[in-house]
Order: sequence, then C-alpha cells, then structure tokens
Amino acid sequence: MASGKLLRQLIKTGAEGNHDAFRQASEEVICDERAKQHHLLADDLERILNGRRKSSISRLSPLNAKVPTDRERNLPLLLVKEPFSRIEDIILSDENISLINEILREHHHTGRLKSRGLYPADKLLFCGPPGCGKTLMAEVLASELGLPLTVVRIDSVISSYLGETAANLRRVFDFISTTPIVALFDEFDTLAKERADETDHGELKRVVNAFLQMLDGYEGKGVLVAATNHEKILDSAVWRRFDEVLAFEPPNIEQIKRLLQVKLRGFRRAFKTDDTRIAGLFKGMAHADVERILRRAAKDMVLSGEDLLSKDHLKMAIRRDDARRARTQSSRSPISHPIP
Repeated sequence: MASGKLLRQLIKTGAEGNHDAFRQASEEVICDERAKQHHLLADDLERILNGRRKSSISRLSPLNAKVPTDRERNLPLLLVKEPFSRIEDIILSDENISLINEILREHHHTGRLKSRGLYPADKLLFCGPPGCGKTLMAEVLASELGLPLTVVRIDSVISSYLGETAANLRRVFDFISTTPIVALFDEFDTLAKERADETDHGELKRVVNAFLQMLDGYEGKGVLVAATNHEKILDSAVWRRFDEVLAFEPPNIEQIKRLLQVKLRGFRRAFKTDDTRIAGLFKGMAHADVERILRRAAKDMVLSGEDLLSKDHLKMAIRRDDARRARTQSSRSPISHPIP
C-alpha cells in the first residue's frame, strides 16, 4: 500500500480539483506500488488513471506480429485483445465466484505451488446458454491475471483442405504454449464434437482426435479457456482434459439485482435496483439480454430529454426486445416477459 505521505498528497490534490497535481500524485502512487513488486495493482491503477494501460500498444504489437496464419487464405488464426473488464464487472453464481477466486489465487501463487510439484489450473471449460457471461469471464480472467486475451478464430482454423485444419490447430497450440496469454476457444464444440456421430465425415473425427492430443500435451504459460453453448454434443473424452468446468446459467433474481446495480452506475433512477418487482421484469433473461435492454432504455431516456430512468423506460425496452426476438425467429424458444 502507498505511504501515508503519498496518500495525503493524492487526496489533497483531488479535493482541491488540481488535475495536474492529482495526476502526478497518482503516478507516484503507481510507481511506488510497482517498486514494491505489486505489478497487478500498479497495472490496475494505471488502467483507471489512463482509461487504458500504457503498456497496451507496446505489449500487443509484437504479439500480433507473431500470430500464426493459415496457409489457405493467410488469415490470422487468433485475435489479440487487451482485456479491460474486471471481476467487479461480471455477475456470477456463488459457486462460480468461488471457483474463479480459487483459480486466481492459484495463479497468483504459482511459485509456491511449483515448489511442491503442483501447478495452477490452466485448462478451463465454460459451458451454458448464449449471453450468460462465458466470453466476458475469459476477458475478466485475463484482466485479473494481467495477461493479453487471444480469441481463436474458428473460421480461420477450419480449412477446406484435407489435413489443414489439424495443421492450423497445431500452429495455434504452438503459439499459445509459448506465450503468456489467456487463449479463448469460443464455439469449442465445433472442434470437439462427439466422434460417435455417424453423420460426420472422417476428417472431422481426425480433427477431434488431434485436438484431444494437443489438449493432453498443453503446458502453456497462461490459461486455455474453451467455451461452448452446446456441451451435450461434446465428445465424452473431452471433459477429463480440463482442470475445472464452470457452468453458466441465466441470472436469478438476486443476481439480476446486482447486475442492475453494476450496469446502471452513473444513471439517476426513479426506482431502486434492489426492488424485486423491477428485477422481476428481467426474469429468465440472459445477462446479455438484460444489458442490451438497459442500454436501450437509457438511450430512450436521454433522447427523450428526461433526467431519471424509469420503470416505463424499462418496459418499453423489453417490449421492443420481445418484438426483436419474434422478428429474428431465433433458434431458442422465445421467452415471454409479461409486463405488470
């Protein structure tokens, strides 16, 4: 923690509204924490102060230059991103919070574990319906570990050439095994579908076999995260390859209340976020659905020239979202949200 002198200086300049002096004091606090080897805290403070980490461009540029490409179309096989979402930005079940905290704790004490021949969990499987936070959780994990996030581009990995998909996967694993990152395999079921499915051709089965072998041999410097909306079609041999499996579900009423509190920070409201009747309007929705509706309601409030976000704004946004579902005829059964 920063010294008392630095903290007094920081609070004094902030209270006086002296922006330049406040920034200087903040930078001194960051330097002080970095000198104490508190790099994660220093990175976080730097992100808050600057809106993004100063090291972002310098760190990601050489990483992007090393990203492998497929031979067929010369497309990058991974997308490198700087993660900004933090643990407080995501709403999880108590079980998942406990699991994630334990995983972070293991990675923050890697040296202690390795001294006893133990290793932190580095292969995670996220499963559950769309929009329930799997991709966001991968970003949060990267941010909390101070690592870049790389998303494996399934559209680039899968090739029309015989044997090239497995070769692309090998390039991906060679990259993520030597680079400290969080690597996200989204739509993981595309590459790890049940091999007993007689409708699939032999090439896909060979890809699954190759992928399972690469998972077995993975000893990366970061974390491998696989995410799927269709865990029931995963090959039965996949599950034991992962250190931890996290199941993501639509939020319950209490989680919706916390989600409203997080997403409506900074908005004046004519209701309380812990009102069960307000939270009940979103019952059965995924996290992403709630966030999309809140964003639409906030836009309606601003464009209407009103100062308070009201229940009527929420109701109107929900009606529009239900109409959107009906028009798009999504593969999921439409969820009805009665408006009281």
